[in-house]
Amino acid sequence: MIDELFPNLFKIVVPLPQNPLKEINCYVVKGERNLIIDTGMNRPECSSVLDEGLKELGVDLTKTDFFITHMHADHSGLVGNLKTESSAVYCTRQDADIINADDSAWEIMRYFVKMGGFPEGEFDNAIKKHPGFKYRVRDYIDFTELAEGDIIRVGDYCFSCVETPGHTRGHICLYEADKKIFVSGDHILGDITPNISLWLDDEDPLADYIKSLDKVYKLEIEVVLPGHRTIFKNCRERIDELKNHHQMRADEVLSILEQGGQNAYQVASQMTWDMSYDSFEQFPIAQKWFASGEALAHLKYLEVKNKIKREIVSENIIFSLQQGGE
Repeated sequence: MIDELFPNLFKIVVPLPQNPLKEINCYVVKGERNLIIDTGMNRPECSSVLDEGLKELGVDLTKTDFFITHMHADHSGLVGNLKTESSAVYCTRQDADIINADDSAWEIMRYFVKMGGFPEGEFDNAIKKHPGFKYRVRDYIDFTELAEGDIIRVGDYCFSCVETPGHTRGHICLYEADKKIFVSGDHILGDITPNISLWLDDEDPLADYIKSLDKVYKLEIEVVLPGHRTIFKNCRERIDELKNHHQMRADEVLSILEQGGQNAYQVASQMTWDMSYDSFEQFPIAQKWFASGEALAHLKYLEVKNKIKREIVSENIIFSLQQGGE
């Protein structure tokens, strides 16, 4: 399905089969050189729909550049198939490095995930079934790196880059100040809440995410073009909702820890999830993975705020309430 949202700015809805996200919004801005923002996963079901849409729009890929909001395969997976020798492929350095990393990059997470209580015996299966692993870019991409304030001009549009770490370390958005259009990737979604996960212990992604929300709150935005689901206009109201959501999640984690010290996997199993299963153990392995990562993100956030503490017990990180913490 193709919608013309503004003059020469189109949305192509690309399906994500057997995925809770259902679809991704790929945006096409036409000009002397076209710009495609995000691509869908590297799988035939995505490729066929996007190829058909680009053909219908008369997009010449030899005159087309690409902007990748972040590393996740549903946003970056097809760029290796679509780019031509003349294409610039824009991304931040942080996420470009991860997209171009070999399979050993996934192994980095094994130790920390084990320390968080994720069952070690399920790690390989979780990676094998992870959509980010299965449907990722297979080619090395010679990225053009972007950072805060960099400008991309396409036709009548002048987009400024806004770095928004949180959902990923290198997440980046586009802001058209004159037209008050914000292309948000997965930073701000209108119908669902972006997953904020922790996989490396030197990060505090939830704190980063909240800071990024506060940065975007200051912008004059009339319409948000998100990576998934519906386009929306009430950006500041949605930011308030997202911040409240994560405060409620943090409070829920504190409530769970009132029962005593637990690892992240145990905490995740007791958190509230919008899933149609009777118990956490019935979750597909990939959803257990995402849930554990989100639990870790909230635990790290609370630890940095001195609300909780950790100790190592039998090679597991056990979190408990910080007595007298502020």
